[in-house]
Amino acid sequence: MVATVAGLIAYSAERGTVIADNPATAQALMRATDYIQFNYLEFGNCTVDSPNVEAATYEAAIIEVSTPFFWSKTFTPADQKVLTGVKGITWTVTGDASRAGSSTPRSTKIDAMLRACGGGVGWQSGAFTV
Repeated sequence: MVATVAGLIAYSAERGTVIADNPATAQALMRATDYIQFNYLEFGNCTVDSPNVEAATYEAAIIEVSTPFFWSKTFTPADQKVLTGVKGITWTVTGDASRAGSSTPRSTKIDAMLRACGGGVGWQSGAFTV
């Protein structure tokens, strides 16, 4: 694992977020590590030693601590829609739900931090595409 609970607590404290040292934090960090591993490192150009990977893992963990299982949320193509008409309620599908990773939760900050990784789920030619 690239990150530690002590590292997470220090990283979040520097940003004004207080995180407790308890089993729930360790579990959230493990889920955040899985998210980074399987969405950015597994198919990309980065390893756990690449720049920003540890910080991105902490960013994912901060979200995961505040909203447990956030990175494990299951979406369906029907969830990818926007309201485009009120009279008669009209929804329009957004994005390409057929692409691998198109229903995976994303963080624009983590995407920016790991842009150099490229090649991961939801990435194409080294740049994130929607």
